[in-house]
Amino acid sequence: MGIFKWIHKDIGIDLGTANTLVYLKNKGILIREPSVVAYNERNSKVLAVGREANKMIGRTPGNIKAVRPMKDGVIADFEVAENMLKYFIKKIRENYRLFRPRLIICIPSGATDIEKKSVLDAAYEAGVREAYLIEEAMAAAMGVGLKVQEPVGNMIVDIGGGTTEVAVISLGGIVNSQVIRVGGNEMDKRIIQFIKNKYNLMIGVRTAENLKIEIGTVSQDKTDNSTEIRGRNLVEGLPKTVTIKAEEIKKALQGPVESIINSVAFILENTQPELSSDIINNGIILTGGGGLLHGLDERIKNEVEVPVHLAEDPLDSVAKGTGIALEEINSIKEALINSNKV
Repeated sequence: MGIFKWIHKDIGIDLGTANTLVYLKNKGILIREPSVVAYNERNSKVLAVGREANKMIGRTPGNIKAVRPMKDGVIADFEVAENMLKYFIKKIRENYRLFRPRLIICIPSGATDIEKKSVLDAAYEAGVREAYLIEEAMAAAMGVGLKVQEPVGNMIVDIGGGTTEVAVISLGGIVNSQVIRVGGNEMDKRIIQFIKNKYNLMIGVRTAENLKIEIGTVSQDKTDNSTEIRGRNLVEGLPKTVTIKAEEIKKALQGPVESIINSVAFILENTQPELSSDIINNGIILTGGGGLLHGLDERIKNEVEVPVHLAEDPLDSVAKGTGIALEEINSIKEALINSNKV
């Protein structure tokens, strides 16, 4: 294939703790896979990435590890994260014959300079020509269609796998924000611990996540729903089936949900009156997979007495925001972070 058949394209990546979404300019979201890498510990060879690696979690022999390189929204294992980035970028480049693309990657607003630099370094090692970072809350706001450049206060609550980010945005920047290490993964852990304590039953992360999705709730509605799960009896060591009610999942999730609500209340209490007035008028926008938890939007609304709106596509808001950022990159460069700023 001749060199002139190759084209420059821009890529946006929502590099999440649980899942990675890749957006190609003018094409939309083309990759949506778990942020998991499986590799051989003996020779460090990568065996699988994404969906295939996720299937290996909990099923690998001693010399193979299936790990998530992202923890709490930032890179915990640089080498593994670099391999994951290379895999996703290579996949896009091969399918669309891209030549050294420009890249925007999302990070939490609380990321340190070291964490920012590690993400940028991984991007350049993956073969891009330019790399920028954008804060997740800003990307989420752009992804849901908020006019972030205007002198109007908007509040975003983005609940991801590893973190929840609460931010007030105005005039193209984040005025006030807080990132807490509570998200979908913490909810899963609480469900696992609750079932272990009550039933002496050990279940896996996937089972916990399925429980959260199928019967998870934080409201009084649907608390009679139930489902059967299988796990390992910790007393006898044998497989066992139990019936779990939605009310039990509600109890298990009480701690994480209260942490999210407290963060929202804290930011509201520490926001200028003019911006607070805008937020009351416009409401709070809820994005991220955690926002899909049944009744969470209504619960936050009742607790802080401000309208709450669930984004139309909460799972895709951040990734879509990177796409809009790519379209408007020249006008929003002040909101972006590159190697010169860390």
